[in-house]
Amino acid sequence: MSKTLFLIRHAKAMDRQNNQSDSERELDSVGLQNATRMGMNMEHQNVRPDIIISSPALRAHTTASLIAEQIKYDTSKIHHNPEIYEASTRTLLQVINQFKNEWSNVILVGHNPSISYLAEYITKDEIGNMTTCGVVRIEFDFDDWSLVSEDTGELISYQYPDLLNF
Repeated sequence: MSKTLFLIRHAKAMDRQNNQSDSERELDSVGLQNATRMGMNMEHQNVRPDIIISSPALRAHTTASLIAEQIKYDTSKIHHNPEIYEASTRTLLQVINQFKNEWSNVILVGHNPSISYLAEYITKDEIGNMTTCGVVRIEFDFDDWSLVSEDTGELISYQYPDLLNF
């Protein structure tokens, strides 16, 4: 058995307004459209996650919800993990290492720069700065999330809104 991890950077968000906290930033119109489009693309690829785990920041939650709607995943079952917000690469890796092994396909929605660094660390592929709403698909040739570490995953794809034809 193998594991599949989708790392998603939240879609484009508005700049911070007056007294608004960073975690309260909403998606802008482009972000809303792109999250929906990426979700449609994932539905077309028949992506069926066992769980979606998101940063609790509004922009990440909204991205996760819009994608979930498109892939017919119950949005009330999205899990919010506060450790993902402002996480280091090491913290994100620890979050993944603690995933339940009964989950084979996981979507994790987070933030840059750590989401990009993590994708490169576990695949050893050069991805660069993931664009907003970028989706990296990584597969592991084992069935224990605690084994995810440096150079243990295979980069299957890196897709982002500008690559889509719809």
